[in-house]
Amino acid sequence: MTQPRTLYGRILTPLGWRRGHVHFDTQVRQLQVDDHSGADDTTLPVILPGFVDLHVHGGAGVDLMQGGDVARTIAHTHARFGTTTLLATTMTAGMDEIEQALQGVANVMAAPDADAADIVGVHLEGPFISPQRLGAQPPRTVEATLARVQALHALAPIRVMTLAPEIGQHTALIPALAALGIRVQVGHSAGTYEDAVAALQAGAVGFTHLFNGMTGVDHYRPGIAAAALAHAQYAEIIPDLQHVHPGVIRLAARAIPRLYAVTDATAATGMPDGEYALGEQRVHKCMGCVRLASGSLAGSALTMDQALRNLVQVGMALADASQRVSTFPADYLGLADRGRIAPDMRADLVVVDAQLQLQQVFAAGTAIDLHVA
Repeated sequence: MTQPRTLYGRILTPLGWRRGHVHFDTQVRQLQVDDHSGADDTTLPVILPGFVDLHVHGGAGVDLMQGGDVARTIAHTHARFGTTTLLATTMTAGMDEIEQALQGVANVMAAPDADAADIVGVHLEGPFISPQRLGAQPPRTVEATLARVQALHALAPIRVMTLAPEIGQHTALIPALAALGIRVQVGHSAGTYEDAVAALQAGAVGFTHLFNGMTGVDHYRPGIAAAALAHAQYAEIIPDLQHVHPGVIRLAARAIPRLYAVTDATAATGMPDGEYALGEQRVHKCMGCVRLASGSLAGSALTMDQALRNLVQVGMALADASQRVSTFPADYLGLADRGRIAPDMRADLVVVDAQLQLQQVFAAGTAIDLHVA
């Protein structure tokens, strides 16, 4: 059983910054506020909600599509960087390979480790995408059918699914997917502005790694990204400062109220430079970038603590940046028990210093060893 603990510092609460104590076991039991003066004292540790990452392919040298127990390794790896909740994310592949990956996720979800990130389901990023906007996905796309999705959903809960709305009957399928509890995201799409608007009207609710793998913001022929800026409440973005220019991150944050960060992390995350698997493809990590042999970006080696620092670096206030790595993605999934520090919430807590370097992480009150590879 998790022992009662107390942290003291500058706490980001739903009412703003407070100086005081957080008392917790598996849940936050009490916030004891000393006073509001000194809430901006930079000598105090900063206590933030644990990070929520809805797009994670791998880490520590393993890729989700390997199946088996690799999701457990991924959950442990990302917890060391402050992620306390994540979605295990697939690649485009044959249905048998996707089924194998989902079965592995289901097995880990059925017997989770306390000292790891909580895997709350799957982000099915492939195979229901456009062959014209593959990005780093292999050319094994298929058209979605309700029967195909239901069969996968029966193996492990699909919480998010990336869909190219211009393909076949994809837009017509969205209401049935939403009825299954799946949040449909537009992404890896060669579609038009009108295709994206039609998808949103049908019940799609998000966009996968905004600007990457989609048509853009041409002012004569606006594409998927333009529709996101014009209409979206939620969208993912990869703030590694390589996938999207810092100025465009700022643009997206002004246009999309609940823009949130994802890592799109690959097996290269937490590893030295070298060659790694991304689904059936080989990728190369060098100087912080992950690329195919062609030179195209292929996911990232980003961690959520670095995402937080990068968002602050591009000009966001820390409280705003924290919402975009914790609160907004939790709300997007309807996870009402996390993403904030308040009584009765899961005790998912991150402690950082004045330079926003991780000092401590707690997942449902369990301390994470930040130094175990």
